[in-house]
Amino acid sequence: MEGTEKKVALSGIQPTGIFTLGNYLGAVRNWEKLQKNYECIFFIANLHSLTTKRDATILKDLTSKIVALLIACGIDTNKHTLFIQSDISYHAELSWILQCLTQFGELKRMTQFKDKSQKNSSNINAGLFCYPVLMAADILLYNPDVIPIGIDQKQHLELTETIATRFNNTYGKTFKIPKGYIPEIGAKIMSLTDPTKKMSKSDENQNSFISILDTEETILNKFKKATTDSDNKIIYSEEKPGISNLLSIFSSFADCSVEDAEDHFKNKTYKDLKFETADVVAKNLKPVQEKYNELLKDRNKLKKICEEGAEKARAIAKKTLDDVYEKVGLK
Repeated sequence: MEGTEKKVALSGIQPTGIFTLGNYLGAVRNWEKLQKNYECIFFIANLHSLTTKRDATILKDLTSKIVALLIACGIDTNKHTLFIQSDISYHAELSWILQCLTQFGELKRMTQFKDKSQKNSSNINAGLFCYPVLMAADILLYNPDVIPIGIDQKQHLELTETIATRFNNTYGKTFKIPKGYIPEIGAKIMSLTDPTKKMSKSDENQNSFISILDTEETILNKFKKATTDSDNKIIYSEEKPGISNLLSIFSSFADCSVEDAEDHFKNKTYKDLKFETADVVAKNLKPVQEKYNELLKDRNKLKKICEEGAEKARAIAKKTLDDVYEKVGLK
């Protein structure tokens, strides 16, 4: 209906490395689709990346590259907002206020904190423990209607809902309770070498993940080495995690259902599944890679895009934070 305001969708991504297929299918490609029906706010969550030790020069470089990648993947900065988290100090300010409303036990139960603590036992810092509250602040500052998330982020969104409800009950209606959006296909892409684990760019085995900047040859070689099984039945099943993962990837890029993918490979071999999946992935990633390389030639333009986005986002965030400050007695 003409004149009706679109609902708001918000999401962020850390500049910790070039996207894998998991990042792309589970988050970024869905951002592109959301733009048709929502007013979108996207940001580079560089404050979150500080929970692990980062070289300053590398972090700055990666931040620019992620901006270029998002635009190459279809983010329309002429119609939607893209900014860098650290350019808006209100994220950190609201995070502190929300931390004072968050219980220690709630953070201690966070699955990702437990997992990351085990992987980085020499650097279990307070930021790693409290970052779900910063994530809540990222969301609540903009009062979005929808948050596109992967399955592994569901617990964090639930904590955000808990914190927002607690604030509203204590100080009066302030925050909108956002809903999570999890795509049916590609929500959680698994490792190619160990399909019981999520695909991750931090995996020591380079064959376990596909980077969206991998060459066609590299993509084919990695899929050739993908873990399958010995019975040669191409069906989607919990008992066949490797095959199910490949079918999920194929169906996502071929824009078909998993059932259609099963039917397509009904009388084919595991070799066919691997080669055809590699082919459809490479063909879909090629235009993204070309646009990305073109965008990186002008980093000043990328910086300007983010500055303009931050100006728009800052106006929204300031209004929210001013309201919060007044309600808690800081204004």
